[in-house]
Amino acid sequence: MDRPHYRFWPKRLPRAITVPATSLWDNLEVNARRYPDKAALVFFGRVVTYRELLQKSERLAACLRGLGVEKGDRVVLNMQNCPQLVIAHFAILRANAVVVPVNPMNRAEELKHFITDPDARVAITTSDLAAELARASDALEPAQRLQHLLVSHFADAFDPDAAGEGAMPAAWRDWLCTRHALPALQGGQVHTWEAALATEGAPPALTVGPADLAVLPYTSGTTGLPKGCMHTHSSIMHNAVASGLWGNGTMENVTLMVVPMFHITGMVSLMHTNMAAGATLVIMPRWDRELAGQLISRYKITHWTNIPTMVIDLMASPNFGQYDLSSLVYIGGGGAAMPQAVAQRLWEQFGLRYVEGYGLTETAAPSHSNPPDAPKQQCLGIPFMGVDARVVDPDTLAEMPTGGQGEILIHGPQVFRGYWKRPEATEAVFVEIDGKRFFRSGDLGHVDEDGYFFLTDRLKRMINASGFKVWPAEVEALMFRHPAVQEACIISTKDAYRGESVKAVVVKRASHALVTEQELLAWCHENMAVYKAPRSIQFVDALPKSGAGKVMWRVLQEAEGR
Repeated sequence: MDRPHYRFWPKRLPRAITVPATSLWDNLEVNARRYPDKAALVFFGRVVTYRELLQKSERLAACLRGLGVEKGDRVVLNMQNCPQLVIAHFAILRANAVVVPVNPMNRAEELKHFITDPDARVAITTSDLAAELARASDALEPAQRLQHLLVSHFADAFDPDAAGEGAMPAAWRDWLCTRHALPALQGGQVHTWEAALATEGAPPALTVGPADLAVLPYTSGTTGLPKGCMHTHSSIMHNAVASGLWGNGTMENVTLMVVPMFHITGMVSLMHTNMAAGATLVIMPRWDRELAGQLISRYKITHWTNIPTMVIDLMASPNFGQYDLSSLVYIGGGGAAMPQAVAQRLWEQFGLRYVEGYGLTETAAPSHSNPPDAPKQQCLGIPFMGVDARVVDPDTLAEMPTGGQGEILIHGPQVFRGYWKRPEATEAVFVEIDGKRFFRSGDLGHVDEDGYFFLTDRLKRMINASGFKVWPAEVEALMFRHPAVQEACIISTKDAYRGESVKAVVVKRASHALVTEQELLAWCHENMAVYKAPRSIQFVDALPKSGAGKVMWRVLQEAEGR
């Protein structure tokens, strides 16, 4: 059956592609031969060429080999955006190992899981995060702890005094320029970035291929702790290559890299896509609207994938009129819907159509995207290259008619293999239809008469805060560790800027009746990532429960007016 969305398929593109039968490392190696002196990365005025990126990644891979990292071992990578993250990511792949990307906002209590679950013995981080990672490791049983911690300073990658135009915001100077003291690691060793890059000798022979595990990003869900999504070199390679083609990519792209590279979108659709193309990444460690405007103007940025709130923030700047956005040929993103008025202004003022997409950690970012030449606003788009996506009745799995709401199912070469060490969870999210293995997204949507997909609701209980997914069960589990919390239920509240924010409804233990909202909020911020931490807490005498004793979170959510 020829689906209606093919009427809007970009005529220049095939419906599916042949994925290179090589490892992700080969993309960097090939482009270092093709474009040795071309800028691969730019960070506060400091350029890293493709030759330099290759050489540093190989040296770090040799270091990892010396630390005992072998084929298939999982290595934690806990960094905000910086050149060291790209170097470390490719070094881990070059060492035939598996990258475990970790959100740098996670605190020690959360970080324990990302050490123990993948059985990691080596981690790479920056000095502002090293103490938290060491604290997490030290709190574990001796057999579970990290054996090696490699630590870089942000200032290893740039010269603050030579940054020139587009230099860092004043508020970032201490954070980026301070060379924090390195922590001790109980039962292990801490290594400096300089020492790691000074490693002599060669990395191991490259033995990984398309079917080998490459990346183990974690995703949370309706129950329990985050689960690792097993992605092979092939599944990541597909979306890296396909994303470049979809966005009119060439080796001359200059991409603003501000979405985090620990996240599946930044990692695949930006870092790997641009490295596969031989393009240039202009890196921002985190969002700042004035810096973004300066960088777009100075480096003639051509491609910018973002979260809609970033565009809204930039266009609200009193200095917006001073920035030159004329070089942009592609702007798009996801994580939240782009407001109609902002999308319309982008089109009228700059001739730019904002291209929204949709994907999950399990699908290596895009499973859907709007055709750049025919996008619809506040729409997920059409199934991506090589993808068969359907909307089905969640109970019967029968395909829904046009406009009918159902669960979005996805089959394609970028779909993950399953959850790490979670066979039951893996089995629960896959179904077979017409001889194909479909992933159950847990999102409810519908398809219009043109074959475009729209998100209408969530089958899973999830909060979307500025594009970050917050899973209530995970936040509740963390809150239960506070002695004052007898019961907790996490719901969402409306937020004019973030879209949604996190609220906790809490029953206090009688022994801790004097604990205040501010005290508990402060504890949450100390023990969980800032985007997960509740913004408000409501104390109640009891939570509503069903006859079976389950907390009726929907009752609380409806009372909140959402």
